[in-house]
Amino acid sequence: EILQISVGQCGNQIGKIFWQTVLDEHKIDYTGAFTGDDVRKVEKLDVYMAEVDTSKRKKESNMVMTDVHKSHKEIGNIRYVPRSILLDLEPGVIDSIKASQLGPLFAPDFMIHGVSGAGNNWAKGHYVAGAEIIDEAMDAVRKYVEDCECLQGFQLTQSLGGGTGSGFGTLVLNKLRDLYPDRISCTYSVYPAPKVSDIVVEPYNALLSIQH
Repeated sequence: EILQISVGQCGNQIGKIFWQTVLDEHKIDYTGAFTGDDVRKVEKLDVYMAEVDTSKRKKESNMVMTDVHKSHKEIGNIRYVPRSILLDLEPGVIDSIKASQLGPLFAPDFMIHGVSGAGNNWAKGHYVAGAEIIDEAMDAVRKYVEDCECLQGFQLTQSLGGGTGSGFGTLVLNKLRDLYPDRISCTYSVYPAPKVSDIVVEPYNALLSIQH
């Protein structure tokens, strides 16, 4: 299994598009139900999504690979839930995702945000505002890791130009490396572009992030 972690405004927007693409490709609707005709569409879906058996009303603690020979009736009782954690230092973007069509798919306990934001400041995102919610974020990661049968690694989306994606993102990444050194950490990072940059400190935020 792979755990998707979105950090900051840009990271969460990328994550939203990522999950939208996954749903479209595998014929999953906004309730988490399979709506396609070819059951092979859900064969590898447990890599990114957990399975909830609605007939038993009990979450499967072991994410067993979906059998391609399962009947439509059996698959119809399964709800697919994104294995995802949404992190931000201000509530704006996460609230917008909650209010979107994708919102009901995500568990509220794994949508964690601060109040003040990072103010495009790497140090504030890393040492001040980020430090206030890092324990809650790592607790959410731990719950997902314990729920996995064999976690392969973490997929993190972030921007290196702002304060949250760069400062808090590197803090999260450092914690993941310390707690799970034998798991893969893969980041998809948006770098600042000199021609479209609107924040004067973007190069500094990116440079401090690369150092970590």
